[in-house]
Amino acid sequence: MELLNFIFRMGVLFAIYGFIWALIELGLAFLRSGRPKTTVDEYLVKGVKYLILTDVTFLFCLDLENGKITLYRLVMASFVLLTYFLGKLQKQQQRQVLFNAFAGNSGSSVFNMRIESFLILFNILIFVGFTFYPEYASNPMSLWFRTSIHDIENTAIIGFIFKFIGFFFLIGMIVKMLNGIMFLVSGRPFVQASSHFGAKNMKNEDKFDDYEEVE
Repeated sequence: MELLNFIFRMGVLFAIYGFIWALIELGLAFLRSGRPKTTVDEYLVKGVKYLILTDVTFLFCLDLENGKITLYRLVMASFVLLTYFLGKLQKQQQRQVLFNAFAGNSGSSVFNMRIESFLILFNILIFVGFTFYPEYASNPMSLWFRTSIHDIENTAIIGFIFKFIGFFFLIGMIVKMLNGIMFLVSGRPFVQASSHFGAKNMKNEDKFDDYEEVE
């Protein structure tokens, strides 16, 4: 029960953080004044987004114990954070497959598998590093996000909405954990990037070699 409650609270955290960050990205899009987003723009913003989320997640673990933290919660938080990042990566891969199926060589995408993987590994290492140097996790930016998240969570109506989202995050996380266990047992690929549509196109368009090289 404690594990489920912990994952649920992290789901609320991620949901509210995503909401705040969506507002920030909306402001950044306004500042670009219609200029197309480049790969540098995409991963610079995403790198900051993931880094602050990693920091706030660590502070979330500290907050549960009134400034103290247990190894159990650290391990669970790092596992949930990693699963969350991998879920984002999986969605990006699926979008890339569909993008290539529709656009082919005529379109362009900012998705980069190597950079995505590096960001995930880097942030997990940062999370582990915070366990040895927790003082670096407490900075004005991360503290502001933590305070804002707590304020929104404690708001009557809006807080309830995000708790509702947190419940579905809990269900989704349980499903992902089960899928991970099935992957370890059966050896099936973790990323099912080819949807029914993508698989059908790959089968019927063998001459489209570039599509087959999508990672």
